[in-house]
Amino acid sequence: VQLVETGGGLVQPGGSLRLSCATSGFTFSSYVMGWARQEPGKGFEWVCGVYMNGSAYCEDSVKGRFTISRDNAKNTVYLEMDSLKPEDTGVYHCATGKRPSWSNPFGYAMDYWGQGTQVTVSS
Repeated sequence: VQLVETGGGLVQPGGSLRLSCATSGFTFSSYVMGWARQEPGKGFEWVCGVYMNGSAYCEDSVKGRFTISRDNAKNTVYLEMDSLKPEDTGVYHCATGKRPSWSNPFGYAMDYWGQGTQVTVSS
């Protein structure tokens, strides 16, 4: 299983970025896909998840600003981030799983992870 994130970078407050996570080695359409971030000096935070049927969940801190989507034909999940704030700075990781679990707000254990891509929101 491989997950490779791209699209991170430096952006000014109020700007936008689109992250991509290209995957291989598993049946993409049968797995829940999620994004989580590791913020400097803070903890780990779940961001958004998208289910096999395309329905999505996002945490309140990003709801209305971030949009998660998936393309099953390309085995890729995206995170569109708008109206970015300095507190959105962090390493963004893509993850996947299909076992039901109470371990995160998506309701499925995230068993496989990518290396992450850095997002920095600063003027």
